[in-house]
Amino acid sequence: MSEKDKKAFVLRIKPEVMKEIEQWAGDEFRSINGQIEFLLHEALKAKRKRSKIKNSED
Repeated sequence: MSEKDKKAFVLRIKPEVMKEIEQWAGDEFRSINGQIEFLLHEALKAKRKRSKIKNSED
């Protein structure tokens, strides 16, 4: 996916959460945007995995 394929939006976030994400991003050599995108991607992967496990139990 190229940058032009990405959609921009406003994110309202508490300053203390933003500060932690900023520090975390720096620790992992990512931009704040890159860190938030990475965290969302990981959360979606975990959700799909849980959903797949749940569906296989049915």
